[in-house]
Amino acid sequence: MNNPLILDCTLRDGGYYNNWNFSPDVTNEYLAAMSEAGVDVVELGLRSLINKGFKGASAYSTENYLRTLELPSTMSYSVMVNASELVGDDSLVSVLTKLFPEPADKSSVSIVRIACHIHEFKEALPASNWLKDRGFIVGYNLMQIADRSQKEVEQLAFEAAKYPVDVLYFADSMGSMGPSQTTQVISWLRKYWKGEMGIHTHDNMGLALTNTLTALENGVSWLDSTVTGMGRGPGNARTEELTIEVSEIRKKPINMVPLMGIIASYFQPLKKQCGWGSNTYYYLAGKYGIHPTYIQEMLNDTRYTEEDILAAINYLKQVGGKKYSSNALSESRQFFQEFVDGSWSPESLLSGREVLILGAGPGVLDHKIALEGYIKDFEPIVIALNTQSSVDQALINLRVACHPVRLLADCHAHENFSQPLVTPVSMLPDSLKKALDKSELLDFGLRLEAEKFSFDATSAVIPNSLVISYALAIAASGKANRILLAGFDGYSADDQRTLEMQNIFHAYNKATDIELLSVTPTLYNVPTKSIYAMQVSI
Repeated sequence: MNNPLILDCTLRDGGYYNNWNFSPDVTNEYLAAMSEAGVDVVELGLRSLINKGFKGASAYSTENYLRTLELPSTMSYSVMVNASELVGDDSLVSVLTKLFPEPADKSSVSIVRIACHIHEFKEALPASNWLKDRGFIVGYNLMQIADRSQKEVEQLAFEAAKYPVDVLYFADSMGSMGPSQTTQVISWLRKYWKGEMGIHTHDNMGLALTNTLTALENGVSWLDSTVTGMGRGPGNARTEELTIEVSEIRKKPINMVPLMGIIASYFQPLKKQCGWGSNTYYYLAGKYGIHPTYIQEMLNDTRYTEEDILAAINYLKQVGGKKYSSNALSESRQFFQEFVDGSWSPESLLSGREVLILGAGPGVLDHKIALEGYIKDFEPIVIALNTQSSVDQALINLRVACHPVRLLADCHAHENFSQPLVTPVSMLPDSLKKALDKSELLDFGLRLEAEKFSFDATSAVIPNSLVISYALAIAASGKANRILLAGFDGYSADDQRTLEMQNIFHAYNKATDIELLSVTPTLYNVPTKSIYAMQVSI
Protein backbone atom coordinates (compact mmCIF):
# COMPACT_ATOMS: atom_id res chain seq x y z
CA MET A 1 0.00 0.00 0.00
CA ASN A 2 2.89 2.37 0.68
CA ASN A 3 4.56 2.29 -2.73
CA PRO A 4 2.00 2.05 -5.57
CA LEU A 5 3.15 2.76 -9.11
CA ILE A 6 0.73 4.04 -11.78
CA LEU A 7 1.36 2.96 -15.34
CA ASP A 8 -0.82 4.79 -17.85
CA CYS A 9 -1.25 2.83 -21.08
CA THR A 10 -3.60 5.12 -23.01
CA LEU A 11 -1.34 5.34 -26.07
CA ARG A 12 -1.25 1.56 -26.27
CA ASP A 13 -4.64 0.27 -25.08
CA GLY A 14 -6.51 3.32 -26.31
CA GLY A 15 -5.09 2.76 -29.76
CA TYR A 16 -7.61 0.00 -30.40
CA TYR A 17 -10.14 2.78 -30.99
CA ASN A 18 -8.16 5.20 -33.16
CA ASN A 19 -5.60 2.90 -34.81
CA TRP A 20 -2.89 4.24 -32.48
CA ASN A 21 -3.04 7.50 -34.41
CA PHE A 22 -2.41 10.18 -31.78
CA SER A 23 -1.09 13.45 -33.19
CA PRO A 24 2.28 14.72 -31.90
CA ASP A 25 0.66 17.79 -30.33
CA VAL A 26 -1.91 15.70 -28.47
CA THR A 27 0.74 13.20 -27.38
CA ASN A 28 3.01 15.90 -25.98
CA GLU A 29 0.13 17.61 -24.17
CA TYR A 30 -0.92 14.25 -22.75
CA LEU A 31 2.62 13.45 -21.58
CA ALA A 32 2.88 16.77 -19.75
CA ALA A 33 -0.52 16.13 -18.12
CA MET A 34 0.58 12.65 -16.99
CA SER A 35 3.64 14.10 -15.30
CA GLU A 36 1.59 16.71 -13.43
CA ALA A 37 -0.98 14.11 -12.35
CA GLY A 38 1.59 11.92 -10.61
CA VAL A 39 1.78 9.07 -13.14
CA ASP A 40 4.99 7.07 -12.77
CA VAL A 41 5.21 5.23 -16.09
CA VAL A 42 3.71 5.98 -19.49
CA GLU A 43 3.42 3.17 -21.99
CA LEU A 44 4.15 4.89 -25.28
CA GLY A 45 2.54 2.19 -27.36
CA LEU A 46 3.13 -1.19 -28.89
CA ARG A 47 6.36 -2.30 -30.48
CA SER A 48 5.62 -4.56 -33.42
CA LEU A 49 6.91 -5.88 -36.73
CA ILE A 50 3.42 -6.43 -38.17
CA ASN A 51 2.54 -3.92 -40.88
CA LYS A 52 -0.98 -4.56 -42.21
CA GLY A 53 -3.22 -1.60 -42.92
CA PHE A 54 -2.56 1.87 -41.63
CA LYS A 55 -1.76 2.27 -37.96
CA GLY A 56 -0.36 5.35 -36.27
CA ALA A 57 3.01 5.83 -34.65
CA SER A 58 2.01 4.36 -31.27
CA ALA A 59 1.43 0.97 -32.91
CA TYR A 60 5.19 0.72 -33.44
CA SER A 61 6.80 3.20 -31.02
CA THR A 62 10.06 3.20 -32.94
CA GLU A 63 13.09 4.87 -31.43
CA ASN A 64 13.11 7.44 -34.22
CA TYR A 65 9.52 8.40 -33.45
CA LEU A 66 10.01 8.48 -29.69
CA ARG A 67 12.89 10.91 -30.07
CA THR A 68 10.50 13.41 -31.62
CA LEU A 69 8.37 13.51 -28.45
CA GLU A 70 8.79 15.74 -25.43
CA LEU A 71 9.28 13.13 -22.71
CA PRO A 72 9.18 14.61 -19.19
CA SER A 73 12.10 13.41 -17.08
CA THR A 74 9.82 12.83 -14.09
CA MET A 75 8.46 9.61 -15.56
CA SER A 76 9.71 6.30 -16.94
CA TYR A 77 8.57 4.91 -20.29
CA SER A 78 7.55 1.49 -21.52
CA VAL A 79 6.40 -0.31 -24.62
CA MET A 80 4.42 -3.53 -24.98
CA VAL A 81 5.18 -6.51 -27.20
CA ASN A 82 2.63 -9.19 -28.00
CA ALA A 83 4.03 -12.62 -27.21
CA SER A 84 2.50 -13.95 -30.41
CA GLU A 85 5.27 -12.15 -32.31
CA LEU A 86 7.95 -13.82 -30.17
CA VAL A 87 6.74 -17.41 -30.31
CA GLY A 88 6.11 -17.73 -34.04
CA ASP A 89 8.26 -19.21 -36.77
CA ASP A 90 11.11 -16.71 -36.43
CA SER A 91 13.57 -17.16 -33.59
CA LEU A 92 12.86 -15.21 -30.44
CA VAL A 93 16.28 -13.52 -30.49
CA SER A 94 15.89 -12.51 -34.13
CA VAL A 95 12.56 -10.80 -33.45
CA LEU A 96 13.81 -9.08 -30.30
CA THR A 97 16.89 -7.79 -32.12
CA LYS A 98 14.67 -6.13 -34.71
CA LEU A 99 12.26 -4.75 -32.12
CA PHE A 100 14.96 -3.39 -29.80
CA PRO A 101 17.95 -2.29 -31.86
CA GLU A 102 19.33 -0.22 -28.97
CA PRO A 103 20.02 -1.17 -25.35
CA ALA A 104 18.09 0.48 -22.54
CA ASP A 105 20.74 3.10 -21.79
CA LYS A 106 20.40 4.49 -25.33
CA SER A 107 16.65 3.93 -25.72
CA SER A 108 13.76 6.22 -24.86
CA VAL A 109 12.15 3.33 -22.99
CA SER A 110 13.41 1.51 -19.93
CA ILE A 111 10.54 -0.95 -19.43
CA VAL A 112 9.33 -3.68 -21.78
CA ARG A 113 6.10 -5.54 -21.08
CA ILE A 114 5.15 -8.74 -22.89
CA ALA A 115 1.46 -9.55 -23.21
CA CYS A 116 0.88 -13.31 -23.14
CA HIS A 117 -2.02 -15.62 -23.58
CA ILE A 118 -1.65 -18.51 -21.19
CA HIS A 119 -0.55 -20.95 -23.89
CA GLU A 120 2.23 -18.55 -25.01
CA PHE A 121 3.65 -17.78 -21.58
CA LYS A 122 6.20 -20.53 -21.06
CA GLU A 123 7.64 -20.19 -24.56
CA ALA A 124 7.86 -16.40 -24.28
CA LEU A 125 9.60 -16.30 -20.89
CA PRO A 126 13.17 -16.68 -22.28
CA ALA A 127 12.76 -13.21 -23.81
CA SER A 128 13.33 -11.86 -20.33
CA ASN A 129 16.96 -13.08 -20.38
CA TRP A 130 17.71 -11.19 -23.60
CA LEU A 131 15.95 -8.02 -22.46
CA LYS A 132 17.60 -8.01 -19.02
CA ASP A 133 20.99 -8.41 -20.67
CA ARG A 134 20.18 -5.27 -22.66
CA GLY A 135 19.34 -3.38 -19.46
CA PHE A 136 15.52 -3.29 -19.64
CA ILE A 137 13.08 -3.72 -16.79
CA VAL A 138 10.86 -6.62 -17.84
CA GLY A 139 7.20 -7.28 -17.14
CA TYR A 140 4.87 -10.05 -18.30
CA ASN A 141 1.12 -9.57 -18.57
CA LEU A 142 -0.90 -12.76 -18.18
CA MET A 143 -4.15 -12.37 -20.12
CA GLN A 144 -7.52 -14.06 -19.59
CA ILE A 145 -6.60 -15.48 -16.24
CA ALA A 146 -10.08 -15.29 -14.72
CA ASP A 147 -11.25 -18.72 -15.86
CA ARG A 148 -8.06 -20.60 -14.92
CA SER A 149 -7.93 -23.08 -12.07
CA GLN A 150 -5.83 -22.67 -8.96
CA LYS A 151 -3.43 -25.33 -10.19
CA GLU A 152 -2.98 -23.60 -13.56
CA VAL A 153 -2.39 -20.18 -12.00
CA GLU A 154 0.11 -21.54 -9.50
CA GLN A 155 1.96 -23.30 -12.32
CA LEU A 156 2.23 -20.00 -14.24
CA ALA A 157 3.79 -18.37 -11.19
CA PHE A 158 6.16 -21.32 -10.80
CA GLU A 159 7.37 -20.90 -14.40
CA ALA A 160 7.77 -17.12 -14.04
CA ALA A 161 9.92 -17.56 -10.93
CA LYS A 162 12.57 -19.32 -13.03
CA TYR A 163 13.34 -16.17 -15.02
CA PRO A 164 14.61 -12.65 -14.30
CA VAL A 165 11.16 -11.08 -14.58
CA ASP A 166 10.77 -7.80 -12.68
CA VAL A 167 6.99 -7.60 -12.49
CA LEU A 168 4.29 -10.20 -13.12
CA TYR A 169 0.96 -8.74 -14.20
CA PHE A 170 -2.41 -10.41 -14.45
CA ALA A 171 -5.14 -8.98 -16.63
CA ASP A 172 -8.88 -9.24 -16.17
CA SER A 173 -9.21 -9.40 -19.95
CA MET A 174 -12.94 -10.10 -20.03
CA GLY A 175 -13.82 -7.67 -17.26
CA SER A 176 -15.50 -10.54 -15.46
CA MET A 177 -13.65 -10.51 -12.15
CA GLY A 178 -14.81 -9.07 -8.85
CA PRO A 179 -12.82 -8.10 -5.75
CA SER A 180 -12.99 -11.57 -4.19
CA GLN A 181 -11.67 -13.30 -7.32
CA THR A 182 -8.99 -10.61 -7.66
CA THR A 183 -7.82 -11.41 -4.13
CA GLN A 184 -7.95 -15.13 -4.85
CA VAL A 185 -5.81 -14.90 -8.02
CA ILE A 186 -3.21 -12.86 -6.13
CA SER A 187 -3.00 -15.51 -3.42
CA TRP A 188 -2.58 -18.26 -6.01
CA LEU A 189 0.20 -16.40 -7.80
CA ARG A 190 1.93 -15.66 -4.52
CA LYS A 191 2.51 -19.36 -3.84
CA TYR A 192 5.56 -19.25 -6.12
CA TRP A 193 5.91 -15.65 -7.27
CA LYS A 194 7.60 -13.43 -4.67
CA GLY A 195 8.49 -10.45 -6.87
CA GLU A 196 6.51 -7.36 -7.74
CA MET A 197 3.03 -7.78 -9.15
CA GLY A 198 0.80 -5.69 -11.41
CA ILE A 199 -2.86 -5.62 -12.42
CA HIS A 200 -4.62 -4.54 -15.61
CA THR A 201 -8.40 -4.29 -15.25
CA HIS A 202 -11.28 -3.90 -17.71
CA ASP A 203 -14.47 -2.09 -16.82
CA ASN A 204 -17.18 -4.34 -18.30
CA MET A 205 -19.00 -4.60 -14.98
CA GLY A 206 -17.95 -1.21 -13.60
CA LEU A 207 -15.38 -2.80 -11.27
CA ALA A 208 -12.08 -1.78 -12.88
CA LEU A 209 -11.12 0.77 -10.24
CA THR A 210 -12.50 -1.33 -7.37
CA ASN A 211 -10.50 -4.38 -8.49
CA THR A 212 -7.38 -2.25 -8.93
CA LEU A 213 -7.63 -0.85 -5.41
CA THR A 214 -8.41 -4.32 -4.04
CA ALA A 215 -5.23 -5.59 -5.68
CA LEU A 216 -3.30 -2.67 -4.15
CA GLU A 217 -4.61 -3.61 -0.70
CA ASN A 218 -3.32 -7.15 -1.32
CA GLY A 219 0.23 -6.16 -2.17
CA VAL A 220 0.03 -5.47 -5.93
CA SER A 221 2.03 -2.34 -6.61
CA TRP A 222 1.98 -1.81 -10.42
CA LEU A 223 -1.41 -0.40 -11.39
CA ASP A 224 -2.55 0.11 -14.99
CA SER A 225 -5.00 2.78 -16.10
CA THR A 226 -5.95 4.90 -19.10
CA VAL A 227 -7.29 8.41 -19.52
CA THR A 228 -11.13 8.29 -19.41
CA GLY A 229 -10.68 4.50 -19.44
CA MET A 230 -9.86 4.59 -23.17
CA GLY A 231 -9.11 1.01 -24.11
CA ARG A 232 -10.31 -2.06 -25.94
CA GLY A 233 -13.98 -2.77 -25.43
CA PRO A 234 -15.39 -0.96 -22.39
CA GLY A 235 -11.94 0.28 -21.41
CA ASN A 236 -9.96 0.26 -18.22
CA ALA A 237 -9.60 1.84 -14.81
CA ARG A 238 -9.59 5.61 -15.36
CA THR A 239 -6.31 7.40 -14.75
CA GLU A 240 -8.05 10.56 -13.55
CA GLU A 241 -9.64 8.55 -10.73
CA LEU A 242 -6.71 6.28 -9.90
CA THR A 243 -4.29 9.20 -9.55
CA ILE A 244 -6.62 10.80 -7.00
CA GLU A 245 -6.75 7.59 -4.93
CA VAL A 246 -3.01 7.04 -5.10
CA SER A 247 -2.28 10.68 -4.27
CA GLU A 248 -4.15 10.25 -0.99
CA ILE A 249 -2.18 7.10 -0.20
CA ARG A 250 1.10 8.84 -0.99
CA LYS A 251 -0.03 11.98 0.85
CA LYS A 252 1.43 13.93 -2.04
CA PRO A 253 -0.53 16.60 -3.95
CA ILE A 254 -0.94 16.39 -7.72
CA ASN A 255 -1.97 18.89 -10.38
CA MET A 256 -5.06 17.63 -12.21
CA VAL A 257 -5.68 20.78 -14.25
CA PRO A 258 -3.67 19.78 -17.37
CA LEU A 259 -5.22 16.31 -17.37
CA MET A 260 -8.77 17.61 -17.06
CA GLY A 261 -8.01 20.10 -19.82
CA ILE A 262 -6.93 17.49 -22.36
CA ILE A 263 -9.82 15.27 -21.36
CA ALA A 264 -12.22 18.10 -22.22
CA SER A 265 -10.48 19.13 -25.44
CA TYR A 266 -9.50 15.73 -26.88
CA PHE A 267 -10.53 12.58 -25.02
CA GLN A 268 -14.19 13.35 -24.35
CA PRO A 269 -14.95 14.30 -27.98
CA LEU A 270 -13.09 11.17 -29.11
CA LYS A 271 -15.00 9.07 -26.59
CA LYS A 272 -18.28 10.44 -27.92
CA GLN A 273 -17.17 9.52 -31.43
CA CYS A 274 -15.78 6.05 -30.66
CA GLY A 275 -17.99 5.00 -27.78
CA TRP A 276 -15.70 3.28 -25.26
CA GLY A 277 -16.92 2.91 -21.70
CA SER A 278 -19.06 0.28 -20.07
CA ASN A 279 -22.71 -0.34 -20.91
CA THR A 280 -25.18 -3.17 -20.50
CA TYR A 281 -23.73 -5.11 -23.44
CA TYR A 282 -20.22 -5.01 -21.99
CA TYR A 283 -21.65 -5.92 -18.59
CA LEU A 284 -23.22 -9.05 -20.07
CA ALA A 285 -19.99 -9.85 -21.92
CA GLY A 286 -18.08 -9.62 -18.65
CA LYS A 287 -20.65 -11.71 -16.83
CA TYR A 288 -20.48 -14.49 -19.41
CA GLY A 289 -16.76 -14.32 -20.21
CA ILE A 290 -17.23 -13.04 -23.78
CA HIS A 291 -14.34 -11.20 -25.42
CA PRO A 292 -15.11 -7.45 -25.40
CA THR A 293 -14.05 -7.08 -29.03
CA TYR A 294 -17.32 -8.79 -30.03
CA ILE A 295 -19.26 -5.97 -28.40
CA GLN A 296 -16.95 -3.28 -29.74
CA GLU A 297 -17.32 -4.58 -33.30
CA MET A 298 -21.11 -4.84 -33.08
CA LEU A 299 -21.48 -1.35 -31.59
CA ASN A 300 -19.40 0.03 -34.46
CA ASP A 301 -21.44 -1.85 -37.09
CA THR A 302 -24.75 -0.16 -37.83
CA ARG A 303 -26.21 -3.42 -39.15
CA TYR A 304 -26.47 -4.68 -35.57
CA THR A 305 -29.64 -3.56 -33.86
CA GLU A 306 -30.16 -3.79 -30.11
CA GLU A 307 -31.87 -7.14 -30.51
CA ASP A 308 -29.05 -8.39 -32.77
CA ILE A 309 -26.46 -7.63 -30.10
CA LEU A 310 -28.45 -9.31 -27.33
CA ALA A 311 -29.05 -12.36 -29.52
CA ALA A 312 -25.35 -12.53 -30.39
CA ILE A 313 -24.39 -12.36 -26.71
CA ASN A 314 -26.77 -15.22 -25.96
CA TYR A 315 -25.28 -17.24 -28.82
CA LEU A 316 -21.69 -16.57 -27.73
CA LYS A 317 -22.59 -17.45 -24.14
CA GLN A 318 -23.65 -20.88 -25.35
CA VAL A 319 -20.86 -21.64 -27.84
CA GLY A 320 -18.05 -19.86 -25.99
CA GLY A 321 -16.74 -16.42 -26.82
CA LYS A 322 -13.51 -16.05 -24.87
CA LYS A 323 -11.46 -15.73 -28.05
CA TYR A 324 -12.55 -13.21 -30.65
CA SER A 325 -13.39 -14.59 -34.08
CA SER A 326 -15.01 -12.67 -36.93
CA ASN A 327 -16.50 -15.95 -38.15
CA ALA A 328 -18.13 -16.56 -34.79
CA LEU A 329 -19.52 -13.03 -34.88
CA SER A 330 -21.08 -13.67 -38.29
CA GLU A 331 -22.52 -16.97 -37.09
CA SER A 332 -24.02 -15.28 -34.03
CA ARG A 333 -26.31 -13.36 -36.37
CA GLN A 334 -27.70 -16.55 -37.86
CA PHE A 335 -30.29 -17.25 -35.20
CA PHE A 336 -31.90 -20.26 -36.88
CA GLN A 337 -29.36 -23.06 -36.95
CA GLU A 338 -31.75 -25.89 -37.88
CA PHE A 339 -34.39 -25.77 -40.59
CA VAL A 340 -37.97 -26.84 -39.88
CA ASP A 341 -40.58 -26.47 -42.59
CA GLY A 342 -43.61 -24.33 -41.81
CA SER A 343 -47.27 -25.31 -41.96
CA TRP A 344 -48.90 -22.18 -43.41
CA SER A 345 -48.99 -21.42 -47.13
CA PRO A 346 -49.24 -17.70 -47.97
CA GLU A 347 -50.58 -18.56 -51.42
CA SER A 348 -54.02 -19.07 -49.91
CA LEU A 349 -54.16 -15.36 -49.10
CA LEU A 350 -51.75 -13.62 -51.47
CA SER A 351 -52.05 -15.37 -54.84
CA GLY A 352 -52.61 -12.81 -57.59
CA ARG A 353 -52.90 -9.98 -55.07
CA GLU A 354 -50.94 -6.79 -54.66
CA VAL A 355 -48.98 -6.67 -51.39
CA LEU A 356 -48.06 -3.48 -49.53
CA ILE A 357 -45.24 -3.90 -47.01
CA LEU A 358 -45.05 -1.23 -44.30
CA GLY A 359 -41.51 -0.61 -43.01
CA ALA A 360 -40.34 1.29 -39.96
CA GLY A 361 -39.11 4.43 -41.72
CA PRO A 362 -40.74 7.85 -41.26
CA GLY A 363 -42.14 7.67 -44.80
CA VAL A 364 -45.17 5.72 -43.54
CA LEU A 365 -46.22 8.37 -41.02
CA ASP A 366 -45.29 11.24 -43.35
CA HIS A 367 -47.61 9.88 -46.05
CA LYS A 368 -50.14 8.14 -43.85
CA ILE A 369 -53.25 9.76 -45.33
CA ALA A 370 -52.27 8.91 -48.91
CA LEU A 371 -51.35 5.33 -47.95
CA GLU A 372 -54.64 4.80 -46.12
CA GLY A 373 -56.55 6.22 -49.06
CA TYR A 374 -54.79 3.85 -51.45
CA ILE A 375 -55.46 0.86 -49.21
CA LYS A 376 -59.17 1.68 -49.00
CA ASP A 377 -59.49 2.23 -52.75
CA PHE A 378 -57.43 -0.68 -54.09
CA GLU A 379 -57.43 -3.19 -51.21
CA PRO A 380 -53.86 -4.55 -51.34
CA ILE A 381 -52.86 -7.14 -48.76
CA VAL A 382 -51.11 -4.99 -46.15
CA ILE A 383 -48.19 -6.52 -44.26
CA ALA A 384 -46.72 -4.61 -41.31
CA LEU A 385 -43.19 -5.42 -40.18
CA ASN A 386 -42.88 -6.17 -36.47
CA THR A 387 -44.98 -3.62 -34.54
CA GLN A 388 -45.27 -0.93 -37.25
CA SER A 389 -48.49 0.91 -36.33
CA SER A 390 -48.50 4.25 -38.16
CA VAL A 391 -51.52 3.47 -40.30
CA ASP A 392 -55.05 2.56 -39.19
CA GLN A 393 -54.85 -0.90 -37.59
CA ALA A 394 -58.04 -1.98 -39.31
CA LEU A 395 -56.27 -1.67 -42.67
CA ILE A 396 -53.46 -4.13 -41.80
CA ASN A 397 -53.97 -7.76 -42.80
CA LEU A 398 -50.83 -9.46 -41.47
CA ARG A 399 -47.87 -8.81 -39.25
CA VAL A 400 -44.51 -10.38 -39.96
CA ALA A 401 -41.63 -10.92 -37.50
CA CYS A 402 -38.77 -13.41 -37.35
CA HIS A 403 -36.01 -12.07 -35.07
CA PRO A 404 -36.18 -14.09 -31.81
CA VAL A 405 -35.04 -11.28 -29.52
CA ARG A 406 -37.32 -8.75 -31.21
CA LEU A 407 -40.21 -11.20 -30.93
CA LEU A 408 -39.54 -11.66 -27.24
CA ALA A 409 -39.40 -7.91 -26.70
CA ASP A 410 -42.64 -7.37 -28.65
CA CYS A 411 -44.68 -10.36 -27.48
CA HIS A 412 -46.96 -8.25 -25.28
CA ALA A 413 -47.59 -5.83 -28.15
CA HIS A 414 -48.52 -8.72 -30.44
CA GLU A 415 -51.10 -9.87 -27.89
CA ASN A 416 -52.97 -6.61 -28.46
CA PHE A 417 -52.87 -6.73 -32.26
CA SER A 418 -55.84 -8.19 -34.08
CA GLN A 419 -53.84 -9.32 -37.11
CA PRO A 420 -52.32 -12.81 -37.42
CA LEU A 421 -48.55 -12.91 -36.92
CA VAL A 422 -46.49 -14.73 -39.54
CA THR A 423 -43.34 -16.13 -37.96
CA PRO A 424 -41.26 -19.35 -38.13
CA VAL A 425 -43.20 -20.85 -35.22
CA SER A 426 -41.73 -24.37 -35.45
CA MET A 427 -38.19 -22.98 -35.28
CA LEU A 428 -38.65 -20.77 -32.23
CA PRO A 429 -37.52 -21.75 -28.71
CA ASP A 430 -40.28 -23.23 -26.57
CA SER A 431 -40.06 -20.28 -24.17
CA LEU A 432 -40.78 -17.86 -27.01
CA LYS A 433 -43.65 -19.95 -28.34
CA LYS A 434 -45.17 -19.84 -24.88
CA ALA A 435 -44.74 -16.06 -24.70
CA LEU A 436 -46.62 -15.72 -27.99
CA ASP A 437 -49.36 -18.27 -27.27
CA LYS A 438 -52.07 -15.59 -27.03
CA SER A 439 -51.41 -14.42 -30.59
CA GLU A 440 -52.75 -15.99 -33.78
CA LEU A 441 -49.60 -17.47 -35.35
CA LEU A 442 -49.07 -18.51 -38.96
CA ASP A 443 -46.05 -20.80 -39.29
CA PHE A 444 -43.86 -20.00 -42.30
CA GLY A 445 -40.40 -21.61 -42.19
CA LEU A 446 -37.11 -20.07 -43.21
CA ARG A 447 -33.59 -21.17 -43.97
CA LEU A 448 -30.63 -18.79 -44.16
CA GLU A 449 -28.22 -18.84 -47.09
CA ALA A 450 -26.04 -15.86 -47.98
CA GLU A 451 -27.18 -13.74 -50.95
CA LYS A 452 -29.97 -16.14 -51.88
CA PHE A 453 -33.75 -16.20 -52.12
CA SER A 454 -35.83 -19.23 -53.09
CA PHE A 455 -39.47 -19.88 -52.39
CA ASP A 456 -41.52 -22.96 -51.44
CA ALA A 457 -45.13 -23.32 -50.43
CA THR A 458 -44.63 -23.11 -46.64
CA SER A 459 -41.02 -21.94 -46.31
CA ALA A 460 -38.28 -19.99 -48.06
CA VAL A 461 -34.55 -19.52 -48.26
CA ILE A 462 -33.55 -15.94 -47.40
CA PRO A 463 -30.13 -14.22 -47.25
CA ASN A 464 -30.35 -13.10 -43.61
CA SER A 465 -32.72 -12.93 -40.68
CA LEU A 466 -33.87 -9.36 -41.31
CA VAL A 467 -37.64 -9.09 -41.27
CA ILE A 468 -37.77 -7.41 -44.71
CA SER A 469 -36.11 -10.48 -46.25
CA TYR A 470 -38.68 -12.69 -44.55
CA ALA A 471 -41.58 -10.49 -45.68
CA LEU A 472 -40.38 -10.42 -49.31
CA ALA A 473 -40.11 -14.21 -49.25
CA ILE A 474 -43.65 -14.57 -47.90
CA ALA A 475 -45.00 -12.34 -50.66
CA ALA A 476 -43.06 -14.21 -53.36
CA SER A 477 -44.00 -17.65 -51.97
CA GLY A 478 -47.60 -16.47 -51.90
CA LYS A 479 -47.36 -15.59 -55.63
CA ALA A 480 -48.31 -11.95 -55.20
CA ASN A 481 -48.59 -10.05 -58.47
CA ARG A 482 -46.76 -6.95 -57.20
CA ILE A 483 -45.01 -5.79 -54.02
CA LEU A 484 -45.20 -2.16 -52.90
CA LEU A 485 -42.85 -0.80 -50.24
CA ALA A 486 -43.59 2.10 -47.89
CA GLY A 487 -41.37 3.37 -45.12
CA PHE A 488 -38.09 2.14 -46.54
CA ASP A 489 -36.48 5.57 -46.45
CA GLY A 490 -32.90 4.28 -46.30
CA TYR A 491 -29.73 5.28 -44.50
CA SER A 492 -26.75 7.41 -45.46
CA ALA A 493 -24.47 6.14 -48.22
CA ASP A 494 -21.66 5.23 -45.81
CA ASP A 495 -23.96 3.31 -43.44
CA GLN A 496 -23.36 -0.45 -43.67
CA ARG A 497 -27.12 -1.07 -43.46
CA THR A 498 -27.49 0.62 -46.83
CA LEU A 499 -25.28 -1.94 -48.56
CA GLU A 500 -27.00 -4.78 -46.74
CA MET A 501 -30.43 -3.61 -47.87
CA GLN A 502 -29.25 -3.04 -51.43
CA ASN A 503 -27.93 -6.61 -51.47
CA ILE A 504 -31.30 -7.90 -50.26
CA PHE A 505 -33.20 -6.15 -53.04
CA HIS A 506 -30.64 -7.25 -55.62
CA ALA A 507 -30.88 -10.90 -54.53
CA TYR A 508 -34.67 -10.72 -54.51
CA ASN A 509 -34.82 -9.31 -58.05
CA LYS A 510 -32.54 -12.13 -59.27
CA ALA A 511 -34.81 -14.75 -57.73
CA THR A 512 -38.21 -13.60 -58.97
CA ASP A 513 -39.85 -11.43 -61.62
CA ILE A 514 -42.51 -10.11 -59.23
CA GLU A 515 -42.38 -6.33 -59.51
CA LEU A 516 -40.93 -4.49 -56.51
CA LEU A 517 -41.84 -0.82 -56.20
CA SER A 518 -41.37 1.83 -53.52
CA VAL A 519 -44.29 4.25 -53.15
CA THR A 520 -42.70 6.56 -50.57
CA PRO A 521 -39.28 8.28 -50.78
CA THR A 522 -36.32 5.90 -50.62
CA LEU A 523 -32.55 6.09 -50.96
CA TYR A 524 -32.35 2.49 -52.12
CA ASN A 525 -31.89 1.51 -55.73
CA VAL A 526 -35.51 0.40 -56.07
CA PRO A 527 -37.98 1.60 -58.76
CA THR A 528 -40.12 4.32 -57.18
CA LYS A 529 -43.52 5.88 -57.88
CA SER A 530 -45.48 8.40 -55.84
CA ILE A 531 -48.31 7.08 -53.71
CA TYR A 532 -50.16 10.29 -54.59
CA ALA A 533 -50.15 9.64 -58.34
CA MET A 534 -51.04 5.98 -57.82
CA GLN A 535 -54.39 6.93 -56.32
CA VAL A 536 -55.57 8.17 -59.68
CA SER A 537 -53.66 5.78 -61.93
CA ILE A 538 -52.30 2.38 -61.04
